Amino acid sequence: MNIRKSIVTAALVLISTLSANAQFEKGKVYVGASLSGLDMSYNGSEKGKFAIEGKVGYLMEDNLMLTAQAAYSKQKYMPFMISLGVGGRYYIVQNGMYFGLSAQYLHHDDFSDFQPSVQVGYAFFLSRTVTIEPEIYYIQSFKNHSDYSTIGLKVGVGVYLFRD
Repeated sequence: MNIRKSIVTAALVLISTLSANAQFEKGKVYVGASLSGLDMSYNGSEKGKFAIEGKVGYLMEDNLMLTAQAAYSKQKYMPFMISLGVGGRYYIVQNGMYFGLSAQYLHHDDFSDFQPSVQVGYAFFLSRTVTIEPEIYYIQSFKNHSDYSTIGLKVGVGVYLFRD
């Protein structure tokens, strides 16, 4: 069994067996980081890539978070890429599953693209505030759909903090 199938299977087993001690109340601040790629994403121009992303968020209402993100990625035949974006997450009431929408501006050397995306993920609470967050995502490229639109899996770590 290849590594991608193993990771997807493990994520599905975790989602079906664990319940989150979710606390997605208004006023919490979120800080997170994730890795994507590692041959867990696909688009028409590359079979995989490595990316690291930082994200901050604020729960404006219960279960509704606004986010800002910055990412660095490297593909085999392209120079590094940097992206900045904004988005939001909606948590299904207290179970940890979330749906997200975001938009990012991606840039490297002489290539720029505006990319909206959708995400589905799950926040597994390791403690009262720390989570592991597997996420499946789809990024739509307006520059070149067949080469740069991407579907993939990322695994993140999040910290949910109370704002005093």
